[in-house]
Amino acid sequence: MNETMQLSPLRERFYRREHRSVPAAREFVREAVTDWGFGVRLDDVLLCTSELATNALAHGVPPGRGYLVRLLLEEGGAALRVEVHDSGSGQPGVRESDGESGRGLLLVEAVADRWGVGERSPGKVVWCMFGRGCFAGSVN
Repeated sequence: MNETMQLSPLRERFYRREHRSVPAAREFVREAVTDWGFGVRLDDVLLCTSELATNALAHGVPPGRGYLVRLLLEEGGAALRVEVHDSGSGQPGVRESDGESGRGLLLVEAVADRWGVGERSPGKVVWCMFGRGCFAGSVN
């Protein structure tokens, strides 16, 4: 890459409602995280991307629709925000696992520095953030 080339602080990609979209979203995020120099947090970011995309497919994307993965560099490039936008209703939250499922947001809460849910019309945005520095714990 040319040293003088400026990287955009925003990247986004739309995915259709299909299971192969989760690995595609992970690869999209992997490329951006690597380009932006967040490699030290790569495993955490990819885990959270997988969980949020899977939750969107399972609970937030009605048939015939899809979801958007948006990545933003914030705080002057010191933080990475991962957003998954879907058009479904409902308010995601950390819940007790039923043994087979239900651990996704527990994992996000454990590895992301912060996470939360925002409104959009229609639907919601589930997001998480990562700093370049050491693990900072979760704040919801």
